[in-house]
Amino acid sequence: MKIIITGVTRGLGHALTAEFIRLGHTVIGCGRGSEGIFDLRMKYGAPHSFDVVDVSNATKVGMWGARALAFGETPNLLINNAALMNTPAPLWKVPAEEFANLVNVNITGVANVIREFVPAMVAAQKGVIVNMSSGWGRGVSPEVAPYCASKWAIEGLTQALAKELPEGMAAVPLNPCATDTDMLRQCCGEDAARYPKAEAWARVAAPFILQLGPKDNGLSLSIPTFES
Repeated sequence: MKIIITGVTRGLGHALTAEFIRLGHTVIGCGRGSEGIFDLRMKYGAPHSFDVVDVSNATKVGMWGARALAFGETPNLLINNAALMNTPAPLWKVPAEEFANLVNVNITGVANVIREFVPAMVAAQKGVIVNMSSGWGRGVSPEVAPYCASKWAIEGLTQALAKELPEGMAAVPLNPCATDTDMLRQCCGEDAARYPKAEAWARVAAPFILQLGPKDNGLSLSIPTFES
């Protein structure tokens, strides 16, 4: 299976990449950190491919998409995973630039990636688009209003996309559930340590994602409970 995934240099994206490759799938990934991309290139050779891409930049996403689609088959699975978390603060104290950067990555970035890859998937009338949501895309907490807003948007965007896809495809907003990552530590501090590590999460999440199909189109799903 050919899998496109964003945000592969750390956290859940990095763990998913390793697990998908371990299971024998081909991963085409991107991330904003050049050092992390270099490490992935050194660890995983062809047919896997990794590029430095800022998903909020439509031109750069377009260049990446053109390269990724130029060789090989149409992707079977597209995972929009790249996202930013705001520094915890009441909404009125979040700087305008920080708010804008978060929205540009978490919402506009998802649309940019969909614009580049989904037309080929639609033409082939196959494939699953997974847009990473959050428990904060279905509920809220104080001091993370920008992140909540972005993930509520992902829920609506994905469910609308699901109604636009041809039969045989699926779009799913997926709540990964709490995992001990840098992002969770940014808002929860040391409390994040009580949740499973990303590697343990990926051992459950990857098989769950791989079994998604047309039957799941438009459903708001969550990774099932797992043990660390």
